Amino acid sequence: MNIQTLLNQRIQAAMVAAGASDTASALVRQSAKVQFGDYQANGMMGAAKALKMNPRDFAQATLDKLDLSDIADKVEIAGPGFINIFLKNVWLGKELVQLRSSERLDVNEVTSPETVVVDYSAPNLAKEMHVGHLRSTVIGDAVVRTMEFLGHNVVRQNHVGDWGTQFGMLLAYMERLRAENTEISMVLSDLETFYRAAKTCFDDDEAFATRARELVVALQSGDEECLKLWDEFIEISLHHCEETYAMLGVSLERQHVMPESAYNDDLQNVVNELTEQGLLKESNGAQCVFMEEFANKEGEITPVIVQKTGGGFLYATTDLAAVRFRQHTLNADRVLYFVDARQSLHFQQIFTLSRKAGFVKPETQLEHMPFGTVMGSDGKPFKTRSGGVAKLSALLEEAQERAYKLVASKNEGMDEEELRNIARVVGISSVKYADLSKNRTSDYVFNWDTMLSFEGNTAPYLLYAYSRVASIVKRSEMDVASLIGDISIVADQERALAVKLCQFEEAIQQVVNDGMPHFLCAYLYDLAGTFMSFYEACPILNAEDDVKQSRLQLALNTASTLKLGLSLLGIETLERM
Repeated sequence: MNIQTLLNQRIQAAMVAAGASDTASALVRQSAKVQFGDYQANGMMGAAKALKMNPRDFAQATLDKLDLSDIADKVEIAGPGFINIFLKNVWLGKELVQLRSSERLDVNEVTSPETVVVDYSAPNLAKEMHVGHLRSTVIGDAVVRTMEFLGHNVVRQNHVGDWGTQFGMLLAYMERLRAENTEISMVLSDLETFYRAAKTCFDDDEAFATRARELVVALQSGDEECLKLWDEFIEISLHHCEETYAMLGVSLERQHVMPESAYNDDLQNVVNELTEQGLLKESNGAQCVFMEEFANKEGEITPVIVQKTGGGFLYATTDLAAVRFRQHTLNADRVLYFVDARQSLHFQQIFTLSRKAGFVKPETQLEHMPFGTVMGSDGKPFKTRSGGVAKLSALLEEAQERAYKLVASKNEGMDEEELRNIARVVGISSVKYADLSKNRTSDYVFNWDTMLSFEGNTAPYLLYAYSRVASIVKRSEMDVASLIGDISIVADQERALAVKLCQFEEAIQQVVNDGMPHFLCAYLYDLAGTFMSFYEACPILNAEDDVKQSRLQLALNTASTLKLGLSLLGIETLERM
């Protein structure tokens, strides 16, 4: 149930009946302050301006056509023409009973599901996943989970880097080790060390570098022995990724891998089509597209290079082939790219060129979902203490160890197995939630003390809030299934909690619309705080029977909403902490 959508529809219909254009919008928003009601319609001023009317007069004309008596106690005009809506307590109570009886918490699936292709995580298989892959992976996964929950057909695409010059270098190193009878799989157990050793050989040994370049050509030409070596490397690299995904609790699996190499056979077709359409120009031996949209003040254009001098292809060529595949094979209505903000110009060019070349339908949405950088306390991109790139697996292991010490200090005598499980959930959730709770377009500072704190908008706070609500219900010793009476909304704190519970679907919809999980994080944090205020002001366990049953249902609704909301973020909950 989406109150905002319901009010938008009703008020917009009344505006049209009052003389506004049928494209006029009611612009209903949640009210910032209690005195302005629960919701506020802000569209009167724009509609009145188009009609050359006084906004308050138009707001009154709209109210004359509007009947919200079934859901609102009071509807009033405020300021220059806002309409404030105060919801009925009885209606809220009935909505919460409906929410309680629904496995989906009364969140409707979309009536017109879209096919949404989501490009996220996308590590380079030449190295192990590092902290720089965290944001793409966890933000993308939260959006994917939320879209699937709303009923969209979501296609995960893990566009891993498994092709190009650096793989020639790695294959040459594998070839050398094999000649020395070294067990490859043992050496590849640490991809970072393997990569550094290969890079040293490439930089210091001209014969090695020449062999590496030869192997790139052989690989891209389909040489059987070369492909066999490459397959072995890719298999081990993907296994490293899968271990990290399992630790992180993200939903990416092997069938979601759609690597750069998968588009290799289509790259020349991309060049041919661009040539046929007269979009390509030669520049210093390379095939380029110059688009006026990307000219600077001096008229200079940053080109899209699709084929290098000598015939090689680039990331842009692969990304164009991927757009074609996602449109024509996957039938995408919407394609989301969770890639860091530094690639913004690249994607603007790829999207613009894809439309010019007809690689996508005009109505297909191509959306870059940029994100900022994970920073260290020094204000620079996050590194290990030794100054190296932080491996994601090592970071997650450290999170669990830090959480273990924290949880053990608060639970003396707890069974070791349970302690370890709590530490796993708290540690992993803390790293994920610290990322998800920030606006994805911003940089943020990686700070262990902040993310593992039980105060503020953190995973430990929300996990504890959930376990506390669950324990209240458990201590009531009541059969949860028998709690089917009315939910009575009387106290101000009951009302605040009821309104907040009814706004769950609106938070989910924001995640789907904007690809921004921090809206859901903010909602869950507000919900937990609103419940704590309710619990302090409104006794549950020692209340009279009818009141107790009503308030227990509010508690149950809160627990269910916290659990479902956290699961959409990819975060497990704990019944006990």
